[in-house]
Amino acid sequence: MASKASVGSTSKVVRALNFIGGELVPPVSGKYLASLNPATEELHIEVPLSGPKDIEHAVKSAKAAFPAWSQLKVEERAQFLDKIAEGIDQRREELAIAESHDQGKPVALARTMDIPRASYNFRFFAGIIRHELSVAAPLDNHGFSYVRREPIGVAGLISPWNLPLYLLTWKIAPAIAYGNTCVAKPSEMTSHTASILAEIIRDAGVPKGVVNLVFGLGSDAGQALVEHKDVKVISFTGGTVTGRKIAQSAAPMLKKVSLELGGKNPTIVFKDADIKNRMAMIVRSSFLNQGEICLCGSRIYVERPLYEKFVSEFVREAEKLIVGPPGNTDSFMGPLVSADHRDKVQAFVDEAKKLGMVIHCGGSAPKNPKKGFYFSPTVITPPGKGVMEKAKNLSKFQTSRIQNEEVFGPVVTIAPFDTTEQVIELANSTRYGLSATVWTESLGLAHGVSNRLEVGTVWVNGWMARDLRMPFGGVKESGMGREGQLDSVHVFTEAKTICIANLQKL
Repeated sequence: MASKASVGSTSKVVRALNFIGGELVPPVSGKYLASLNPATEELHIEVPLSGPKDIEHAVKSAKAAFPAWSQLKVEERAQFLDKIAEGIDQRREELAIAESHDQGKPVALARTMDIPRASYNFRFFAGIIRHELSVAAPLDNHGFSYVRREPIGVAGLISPWNLPLYLLTWKIAPAIAYGNTCVAKPSEMTSHTASILAEIIRDAGVPKGVVNLVFGLGSDAGQALVEHKDVKVISFTGGTVTGRKIAQSAAPMLKKVSLELGGKNPTIVFKDADIKNRMAMIVRSSFLNQGEICLCGSRIYVERPLYEKFVSEFVREAEKLIVGPPGNTDSFMGPLVSADHRDKVQAFVDEAKKLGMVIHCGGSAPKNPKKGFYFSPTVITPPGKGVMEKAKNLSKFQTSRIQNEEVFGPVVTIAPFDTTEQVIELANSTRYGLSATVWTESLGLAHGVSNRLEVGTVWVNGWMARDLRMPFGGVKESGMGREGQLDSVHVFTEAKTICIANLQKL
């Protein structure tokens, strides 16, 4: 990204450029999308409106770079990844502010979570390929077999708007570490840090064409990337509807796909949970990043003896969360990513109100700030005033849209349960299966419940503690495939088995 241009009213606006073949280039269309700062509602970046011709150019560039890049020594590729990580660290503050302006998250959160994780992604995979082992097996006395993991070619990487740089680098780092080249398409709503990353990659001396970034809409640039015959693997993180469409587009070409999709994650709180010391984490797991993390717990089930006390204390903690300008150091939540998304969240809450559900706090935009797409932390429980009435209405509540669809905002429901069997059934009742959280002091109960939850990840007495060596992904409509240390190898390489016969008799 190179230039700044004065667009719109009075503010200076950054104009992003595509990064193709090591060069920053404008889109073929010559057109740009307006991207607003969700905290000010002002235009802050123009994003290239790219299409199939830009994708074609980028894929050609990546394909041309593949032979040399895939043949580099592992140590040489690892050193390039380390240099990119260093570049991210050197521009950490600039990236944190840009991420906040793009997405709305507090700068402090971007500074402590998103940006450090982005550089760590590159360092992690640089370390992995340096120490990688393969598999070999003897064939009795006749010889032996071994496995080579070989890069696939050009990888298509499509990343979402909620953790823009964090998840973009989670895809680029393993793709190029294993010898592939790539064309990445970041979300059109949050392209700023990706455009800075292009500069960092160029400045790190990464050979031209190894990493290409094309900006634009999913329906044009994204679809063209998925359908391109020379793109051999697609890694996508985003919504289930888009993920299903990608799978349908890739299937006729038998193209490899890895899909990390939406979630409607249950949080299960047993009566022995240490809520005195755990409540702050439970609240954080519900509202961090404005609830715009696919791993946030949005359905909380509490064992009945603890239910009334839990709701009271949870609401009290939620009301303490400060919603405010992302640049303020005390803001826990900034605005939602866009006006459309705020309206979608509001529609979910309004529907819950019409069904008689109880809104304990929030439920709408806060009075301040006056500008921006803010939404207050919202806690909802089943309809009814008394315990018996709530219990009667629980089945109606359980089948409601807000209890089954991904809101992807600062909205949490809390419902009681009576038995372990019941809560397992409730937790598994949606079409999603990304993650779950269990809170109990009983290790046996934690193991037993974890084993029966239909999800890709279970946290016990914690949340978002990610070990990058572990598989990450979802089941049911939360995705297909896993990424992580060993799992990313499977996504971004093909296995070749070589059998060596030893026919010589001694």
